[in-house]
Amino acid sequence: MSPLVLGVGACLAGWIALYALLCYTNGSCGYEWNCRLVTLFHGILAICITAYIGYIDGPWPFSYPGTKNTTLQISAMVLSLGYFIFDMGWCVYFQTEGLVMLAHHTMSILGILLTLWLGESGIEACAVIFGSEITNPLLQTRWFLKHSGRYNSFLGGLVDVLFVLLFVIMRVFVGGAMLYCELISPRPKFFIKCGGVAMYVLSWIFVADIARFAYHKSSVKYQRWKSRCVQADVNGQEIKRD
Repeated sequence: MSPLVLGVGACLAGWIALYALLCYTNGSCGYEWNCRLVTLFHGILAICITAYIGYIDGPWPFSYPGTKNTTLQISAMVLSLGYFIFDMGWCVYFQTEGLVMLAHHTMSILGILLTLWLGESGIEACAVIFGSEITNPLLQTRWFLKHSGRYNSFLGGLVDVLFVLLFVIMRVFVGGAMLYCELISPRPKFFIKCGGVAMYVLSWIFVADIARFAYHKSSVKYQRWKSRCVQADVNGQEIKRD
């Protein structure tokens, strides 16, 4: 059996074991809470590894796309592939996510598999993992705040603002620059370039969803502020009459 297959299987087993351990020791919080803890742990781990690959180990993904995979790049992709397979199975079984998130997981799995099979473009795959996971801790923090009754607070608003800003910067601007470098370079294979375009389109779908969320939340906050102003005026008039 291929070492890559064994590696992916071992990572998948590791993520399942971590989830099972959390469910055993933290069962009162529910299955999704523990799954999101696994997601948070993977996000932080993936960010650290891929940041080291991109900024220290190299090569720089904007300048050298399509280069041969290094051992560290392969390790990072195998680690994340095991997680994405675990999370995809969990989401399908519990039916907690919509089609857009399932499409994201599917494209991530197929993209990593293609990169491992070709033996090249690992630096771009690691850059995509970094850009995708950099907002993950904020997303999970938002969910934990919401389900612990602390979302409607200053911290909840701060997390939302940071998430939106970081998501747009990384997925639209940095991701767009990365895609441009990918498309103009003669080294990456055609299918890798197609995958990059597909992931960028999916990022814009996420941005549209986030824009709708931001508009709705801003409208609700404006209506609350307006209601408080009206109530303050009414109270002021009553005091004058008295």
